[in-house]
Amino acid sequence: MPFVYILSCADGAFYVGKTNDLRLRLEEYQSGVGASFTAARRPVRMVYAEPHASERSAAARERQIKRWTSRSLTFS
Repeated sequence: MPFVYILSCADGAFYVGKTNDLRLRLEEYQSGVGASFTAARRPVRMVYAEPHASERSAAARERQIKRWTSRSLTFS
């Protein structure tokens, strides 16, 4: 099942992505091989994840979230 997720980075930045395996993807980010953006901003914390019925739906939602500003994102 595809998921869209938001990570909070150690420097306060957010990262949005999609995956079929949340646990594995988070492990990749924590080890520094997930993405160059997050590798320099570790540790990261997953602050949001939502399941999708299809890859297409997840990709559309990822694009939508990536258009948001960081000021519109708040997580406790």
